[in-house]
Amino acid sequence: MRILFVGDAVGRTGRQAVATLLPGLRREFHVDLVIANGENAAAGRGITPPVAEEMFRSGVDVITTGNHIWDQKEIIPYLDSPAPILRPLNFPPGVPGRGILQEGAVTVINLQGRVFMANIDCPFRAADQALAGLSPDSIVIVDMHAEATSEKMAMGWYLDGRVSAVLGTHTHVATAETRVLPRGTAFVCDVGMTGARDSVIGDNVDGVLQRFLTAMPVRLQPASGRAILNAVLVDVDDATGRARRIERVDRETGDDQ
Repeated sequence: MRILFVGDAVGRTGRQAVATLLPGLRREFHVDLVIANGENAAAGRGITPPVAEEMFRSGVDVITTGNHIWDQKEIIPYLDSPAPILRPLNFPPGVPGRGILQEGAVTVINLQGRVFMANIDCPFRAADQALAGLSPDSIVIVDMHAEATSEKMAMGWYLDGRVSAVLGTHTHVATAETRVLPRGTAFVCDVGMTGARDSVIGDNVDGVLQRFLTAMPVRLQPASGRAILNAVLVDVDDATGRARRIERVDRETGDDQ
């Protein structure tokens, strides 16, 4: 099983990069399943049903999200539809949507960290509860959407040998420590982002600088221009559910988006 996980898509530029690059990546790497984080896909904050459908048409099989999931109110009823889209599992009971789903032979779990983020339910205990009903040899991919590197790494070690991969999202900066942990779980602190190359984590540079220089609440806008796509490819042993290898897959579009 070869699974491609695409880093946080930011705005129209990110979505267009997915549409442009993903079909070729699926062919090049013989990908069986594509997961993409889409929590910034709608104008840089949240996601809407039309944006989600656009990503599915581009070749994404499952969309994960994170702390911006509630930013676009239109998404709330859509989260309870059959569409393969997740919100973090460790939101309190009773909120719309789900944080775990089965897509073919793969179980996808979406978690959100708490360090420097909202103090929601414990992601570690939520992971335990989710895995309790699964076979030990299941193929399980975890999106650990978190701010702190330490919390992401802790989750990787906590789930080592129990899931196929723990893949960090949220900070939009691709990290280089892709590895398979000792018991067979692929790990990376942050997959990165899919959005404008010449930006500050996907946003227009001028707006970000103005916010830092003035401390005023400047509204940030997704940047445009040439795009990058950050992703990781995880090769999983179908028989054991453990990862054989993980590698970075980073591409740029040839034209402005």
